Amino acid sequence: MLALSEISVWFTGKALFDEASFLINKNDRIGLVGKNGAGKSTLLKIIAGLQEPEGGGIFKPNDITIGYLPQEMEHQDGRTVFDEALQAFKPLLELDAKIHVMGDEVAKGENVHSDAYMKLLDDLHEANDRFSMMGGYTMESDTEKILLGLGFNREDFPRITDTFSGGWRMRIELAKILLQKPDLLLLDEPTNHLDIESIQWLEGFLKDYPGAIVLVSHDRVFLDVITTRTIEINLGKFHDYNAPYSRYVEMRVERRTLQMASFENQQKMIEDTEKFIERFRYKASKAVQVQSRIKQLNKVDRIEIEEEDLSSIKFRFPDAPRSGKVVVATSHLTKIYPPKTILEDLEFEIERGDKVAFVGKNGEGKSTLSRIIAGIETYNGTLEFGHNTKIGFYAQNQAETLTGDKTVFQTIDDEAAGEMRTKVRSLLGAFLFGGDAIDKKVKVLSGGEKSRLSLAKLLLTPVNLLILKQKKRLLRRNQNSLILHI
Repeated sequence: MLALSEISVWFTGKALFDEASFLINKNDRIGLVGKNGAGKSTLLKIIAGLQEPEGGGIFKPNDITIGYLPQEMEHQDGRTVFDEALQAFKPLLELDAKIHVMGDEVAKGENVHSDAYMKLLDDLHEANDRFSMMGGYTMESDTEKILLGLGFNREDFPRITDTFSGGWRMRIELAKILLQKPDLLLLDEPTNHLDIESIQWLEGFLKDYPGAIVLVSHDRVFLDVITTRTIEINLGKFHDYNAPYSRYVEMRVERRTLQMASFENQQKMIEDTEKFIERFRYKASKAVQVQSRIKQLNKVDRIEIEEEDLSSIKFRFPDAPRSGKVVVATSHLTKIYPPKTILEDLEFEIERGDKVAFVGKNGEGKSTLSRIIAGIETYNGTLEFGHNTKIGFYAQNQAETLTGDKTVFQTIDDEAAGEMRTKVRSLLGAFLFGGDAIDKKVKVLSGGEKSRLSLAKLLLTPVNLLILKQKKRLLRRNQNSLILHI
């Protein structure tokens, strides 16, 4: 269906892709994997036609339709949620408007026996047939189904999109792409802004999707559920595995083990051959054998061991000040977004060392409660913090708060204080920003790199109440409180 042939892309003097190739077949379910910054998002842009490779090319049918969901994008303002989602059917909406115009002309009933009037009737009939065949009579019900699946309530449909956060507006963009039903779906971290219920719905939708899918995601479970093929990007090369993520991990280990064994055997053979040649090079009685061994050595197809990117994040939380026994206490805590009451009369305590998860369906107030405790949202009732409580807040969209025109180094250096000013480079190195990487502009970083930088920024200040707004799992700390929004 689509072929990438020997594509090359260079970035800051290094090959992001080096004459790399692979095919995308009809109904493929491909997971793209690789380290942050390996080029996964760049590859999706190239496939989508938004970026040209510096070498090689892409070959695809002229009539292929491609839907691309990036990690970040600009949004259109001024429409309601439902009307914005309906923009997925723009040709149908234009046809519908044309049908209404023709219908009005027919209703006037002028010169009903004329040839022009009869042609108008024929055109209207043809337009209605085309509208029906293209799914015009189900587009609103399809839109409602997709929006509900992605976590919107019916009460949200008439709201203006401008009133929603960036994460919710990305859901609208995802809905539009799914409604278009392109031949090839390119999804870059589609679960970033979804809760568990919406992720499960999306899994079910994509499993039955009639086209091909190329997916980038850090959610390993999601990859296992959706994909049947994994393409690893490593040091500029593509490595294709006919397996979902978990099996790919096993196959990669098996492949490298076999490759190492073959390499070591070949090296032993080469070493023995070279020793024989060196030992008997000047013996006339062995001249024929020496020449034979030299020819044999020249014909050897030398096995090369693929380099592995073994870099990994290594960090520890700075020592946090000791808080009082009670870290957070609430009484009659209430939050109202007129006319809806989101939280009502909440009463709870969080003590030092507690690990607390806020769980619940979409719209139940998990994010709101997290933001209230972090001091971002207003509320009614009582919210008290214990002695010496220091709060750190990491939102799922934390990377959106970074300044694009700053460099990586400036982003951390501008926030560092005290002794941390002398440790900025060490901190960035621990988060895999070494060498020239610290001089990169934030706006050119990948989504994963921005997330790493945001976490590094969080570690500049010791905290004993850490609030993580994520869709699932992680982080364990000793002797300090953790709120994990799921």
